[in-house]
Amino acid sequence: MKPGSGTLDIDISGEKAEAYEGTYQCTAHNEHGTAVSNAIVIRQSRSPLWSKERNEAIAVQMGVSLVLQCRPPAGLPPPIIFWMDNNFQRLPLDKRVSQALNGDLYFSNVLPEDTRSDYICYARFPHTQTIQQKQPISVTVLNMETMNETVAALYNVTDFYSDSPEGERRPGFMMPLGATSTKMVLRGETLELECVADGLPTPEISWEKVGGELPSSRLSFYNFRKTLKVSDVNEGDGGDYRCTATNNLGTASHIIKVTVKAAPFWVSAPRNLILAPNETGILTCRVNGEPKPAISWFVNGVSLENAPEDHSRKVDHDTVILSNVQTGSSAVYQCNASNEFGYLMANAFVNVLAEAPRVLTPPNRVYQVITNNRALLHCASFGSPIPTITWFKDSQTSVKNDDPYVIHENGTLDIHVAQPKNSGKYTCIATNNLGIKENHVYLEVKEPTRILRQPEYKVVQRGMSAVFECKVKHDPSLIPTMTWLKDGGELPDGRFEVNVDSLTIKDVTDEDEGTYTCIMNTTLDQDSASAMLTIVEATPPPAIVYDKPDPATDLELTDQTERSVQLTWIPGDEHNSPTQKFLIQFEDLLHQPGVWINLTEVAGTSTTAQLNLSPYVYYSFRVLAMNHIGYSRPSQPSSQYRTNPAAPNENPSDVQCAGTKPGNLVISWTPLTGFQANGPSLEYNVQWRQKDMDEGWSSKTVSNVSQFVVSGTPIYVPYEAKVYALNDYGSGPDPEVVNGYSGEDLPLSAPESVQIMVHNSTLAEVHWEPVSLLSVQGKLQGYKVYYQRERGVQDTEDTEQQEQDLTFSWNRSEGRLPGLQPYSLYNITIRVLNNKGEGPPSPSKTFKTPEGVPGRPSFLNAIKPDLDSLTLEWGPPLNNNGRLTGYTLKYQLVNNTNELGPVKVMTFLANETTITLGNLNSSMLYKFYLSAHTIKGSGPIITEEAFTVMDTTVPSRQVDIATQGWFIGLMCAIALLILVLLIVCFIKRNKGGKYPVKEKEDAHQDPEIQPMKEDDGTFGEYSDTEDHKPLKGSRTPSNGTVRRDESDDSLVDYGEGGDGQFNEDGSFIGQYSGKKEKDTHEGNESSEAPSPVNAMNSFV
Repeated sequence: MKPGSGTLDIDISGEKAEAYEGTYQCTAHNEHGTAVSNAIVIRQSRSPLWSKERNEAIAVQMGVSLVLQCRPPAGLPPPIIFWMDNNFQRLPLDKRVSQALNGDLYFSNVLPEDTRSDYICYARFPHTQTIQQKQPISVTVLNMETMNETVAALYNVTDFYSDSPEGERRPGFMMPLGATSTKMVLRGETLELECVADGLPTPEISWEKVGGELPSSRLSFYNFRKTLKVSDVNEGDGGDYRCTATNNLGTASHIIKVTVKAAPFWVSAPRNLILAPNETGILTCRVNGEPKPAISWFVNGVSLENAPEDHSRKVDHDTVILSNVQTGSSAVYQCNASNEFGYLMANAFVNVLAEAPRVLTPPNRVYQVITNNRALLHCASFGSPIPTITWFKDSQTSVKNDDPYVIHENGTLDIHVAQPKNSGKYTCIATNNLGIKENHVYLEVKEPTRILRQPEYKVVQRGMSAVFECKVKHDPSLIPTMTWLKDGGELPDGRFEVNVDSLTIKDVTDEDEGTYTCIMNTTLDQDSASAMLTIVEATPPPAIVYDKPDPATDLELTDQTERSVQLTWIPGDEHNSPTQKFLIQFEDLLHQPGVWINLTEVAGTSTTAQLNLSPYVYYSFRVLAMNHIGYSRPSQPSSQYRTNPAAPNENPSDVQCAGTKPGNLVISWTPLTGFQANGPSLEYNVQWRQKDMDEGWSSKTVSNVSQFVVSGTPIYVPYEAKVYALNDYGSGPDPEVVNGYSGEDLPLSAPESVQIMVHNSTLAEVHWEPVSLLSVQGKLQGYKVYYQRERGVQDTEDTEQQEQDLTFSWNRSEGRLPGLQPYSLYNITIRVLNNKGEGPPSPSKTFKTPEGVPGRPSFLNAIKPDLDSLTLEWGPPLNNNGRLTGYTLKYQLVNNTNELGPVKVMTFLANETTITLGNLNSSMLYKFYLSAHTIKGSGPIITEEAFTVMDTTVPSRQVDIATQGWFIGLMCAIALLILVLLIVCFIKRNKGGKYPVKEKEDAHQDPEIQPMKEDDGTFGEYSDTEDHKPLKGSRTPSNGTVRRDESDDSLVDYGEGGDGQFNEDGSFIGQYSGKKEKDTHEGNESSEAPSPVNAMNSFV
């Protein structure tokens, strides 16, 4: 331990830190007692290693949810978690992919771009400055419907996260699980609630507090609104919090029940006592917490149960009463308050001392203040018993707690608005039963420092001199200091001459232009004024200059009466623009010092104004002159004028009365300002009575509030209320009476005689008998109808859906329920609504909706295609909406020109879900239409398209490449190139140059243009043996057509060029693009389309 101090210095360099872990406590002792510190817990920071593990690769179906667990080792303090890749780049997070508070990575739905092999969780331990990483996790996202059979065979279904299909789905919660969960938080800490939802599309998260409002001032959202944080938690933050996940398919909700506990906290800690012999002192240890803390008392570090018995000491739970204490019984008492979440401890020194008064404030101290400012005269004292302080002025007049004086508990004399008459000698006397002591201080109230003539705006020609005047009035006993500034900084060196009341700038230049400020400082106050200097060229006499008026001067108050005064002044220079009006403003030094308020306006030709005044105001006036340029600067304030107090001449405004909860009535109003109070001790007399009851007014007088709550009122009855303003001099005029209702309660009765009329399969009408208005116990807002589908009529088990509700305003007795599901059983209840909430439900009624048309079949697939047949299979509708009577199948041929053939119709029984169609054309496209029907008719259709198997000997739908635009363009380009080469050849031959083809041309009547050599690009020699050779890379059979490889399974066989394509479920699309091009041959015959190579051979 360091010498001369209580600091314990532990050097752990020689030993392991674990050896010093534990709880430490300091005690301080002298002859007057023993004080004890709070317990200090020391623990070593730890960063344990990540346990070795092997992460299996994860294959997950696209669209489902996924959780990648981090589960770092527990450290002290806990580590900070983040996810990165192999390149140490943080993984991007959004509302779909987010990191939970426990560090796990949540995917609301996975996408192909989530596929990667380097999902790495890192844990940073802040105290040890170490970072550890988990083994990388590999995630592969698979699209099950587009996988071919080979890929699908490589994976077992159990290897995938495929709890739900790849398509869109309603939200659900990944965390927390279940419908409800609980959370405990300590008072003063931060509440963190988290909801992570899955669904497709990605759900949006919203929060609300059930039966209350979220604390917006302490509320924040994080992690894309999945995490709600409430800082500085208090008991009112307990309750049920609902997080709701929403996408376009529906919503899901989870309730988190929050319980607020509290470690002990101080309401009032015990304070030190200085007691004189035979006095009685009380130590109080007021604490609160949840659960309620247990309080223990100690004296000098020893429990009172084990301390020597003291008959003068009595312990009553959180209070220790020390009666008739004696000299020598000084001690240090400790209060310990603890519960399961922590503890508090405080020391209180009880000093039993007998000492005559001493005044600690230095004698003959001089206090100086400026007129109308506050003066504080101190009289700090010490003694036991505590001395009583009294004040005297000029050793004769006793100073009482009255305007303008206030004596504080510590003995300080407070003068709110000091005036010259308050100057003088003040004596404070400290007295107790052991003696008396006095001290003298002096107060000097000085005149304020004022600038009488302010510097004026100057326009000076370059090279001339500029002079700014600044004449000041100040208290003669204070030493003034004049300072000049240019643009807020010190004056430059050189041509600046500072005199007692002026500043001269000689031989001005452009750099001298700016704003000049004179500041007059004294030891107590200061005043300042500014003016601008503008430098211009030397010119002939300038034109007339217009400017704002100068301020008025010599303000004087005359003809002073109780409620009016006459103000006179001398106008300033008008600067060539006549004064249009004068604006008189006032400052209320008692209620709003420093704030100037417009009072009245007078014509520009006047120099006096009769001012109407209000009671209990400390007025100071000033004048502003206005011409067409603008307002002048304000004049110097006038002397102060005080009006006497009077009764209020108005009452509070915006009086309202309304109940906020059962059994109360809240009467509120807008309070009067200090200016409107008209006198001291402003209060409000609140009166109320039940309307139409011939009762007298009840009343209550309150102050410093803007509302009053009347308790114990009947439920929702009309009341009258009014509020008077009153002060020490009387009350205001009779106020206006306002009407309102006491607080509402929940309705007592439920609607009766509930009847349901079913109009059709999706619409029902409900009727009920309205409740009596008396049972509503509030303002009737309407009726709320709750209805829920229990199951289908044919279902054997309940398949309850989410309960729905509709609200019908006011005193309705019927309403319609649209959007019902056909052929279903529903139950219904009705509740009455008021502003407080809902009443009890009516008895549950059940009704059935009639049959309707069914939904579309759940699927329609074409399987087992053959040359002249196809097999169709389908599934029943998801919603039969009645008793299914069968299916209707229509199909038609789609010919080579994408036109539709005649429709064929087939019907099937309800239990049939497959059919094999024969006598179809091979290599042709068919379109199928299937619908289900009940006794109410047919439902919507589902369509499918499919090809019959191609006849490999005669392709059925071959594309004529010669009609394709790209091929025509290519052939044109080749033809143009050949034409250019021919022209070049003829030119060279005509010039007599050697040309190797000449001899060949002589030998053949029909020469052909030969291809260029592949190696050098020149023309080769003519060869008759090459006449019918195909170009490189082509395959030409003996019949002159290009035979396609047997394995060449091209889209050309199925559509026009490259426009044919497959949709997501594998069916063929592209046959209805609107093209009017036809194949060369129609029907079942088709010729082989010429390849680009054969077309080139034919061309040349």
